[in-house]
Amino acid sequence: MGEFLNAVLEFPTVLFTFLLVVVIVYWLIVLFGGADTDLLDADPAGVVDGGADGGFGGFLGSVGLGGVPVTVGLSVLVLVAWFVSLAGSTVADGALASVAVLVAALVVAWLATRLLVVPLRRLFPETSGDSRTAFVGRRCVIRTGTVTDTFGQAEVTAADGSSAIVQVRQTGTDTFTAGSTAVIYEYDRDGEFFWVVPAPTGPTPGQRELS
Repeated sequence: MGEFLNAVLEFPTVLFTFLLVVVIVYWLIVLFGGADTDLLDADPAGVVDGGADGGFGGFLGSVGLGGVPVTVGLSVLVLVAWFVSLAGSTVADGALASVAVLVAALVVAWLATRLLVVPLRRLFPETSGDSRTAFVGRRCVIRTGTVTDTFGQAEVTAADGSSAIVQVRQTGTDTFTAGSTAVIYEYDRDGEFFWVVPAPTGPTPGQRELS
């Protein structure tokens, strides 16, 4: 245990150890409903556009890591870099070798993340405001610990069977928990989110209930 702690607290692994702790704390906050997954995204809808010009999301898109929320891409990048750095530091000897491990960790993490975000993009399709209105009237599954008038995310399935993670809000004081079902009744174009209400008991006529 002592050797492991020494390894994660030595250069260059310590750089990624700090970032990994931040990532873990952040996702714990998301899990308990304290933050959105698109906190750092350039696009208010929560998905990094590969052609975006500004913001950190635009930078990630320009290096091939677009199509997913910035926080998702960064989390994968940090996790892979930490593992590579930790493995490399066990055989590195000297300052120059440590710098080489740092560079290798960044390169390998970038390559691995580019491969991993490809299947993840299917969960975060880039859709226009017009196509998003097709979700109105459909049921969705809440994916955050709560939904308020400023925070919330849900998974909704379109008519073609594809699913997407969308931003949702509520105007009342209804109780939503992760895994609960809601009904989308309106799309806010300015805020780029959906208004939801708790789903009634039993299937909605003409709608396929999400599993």
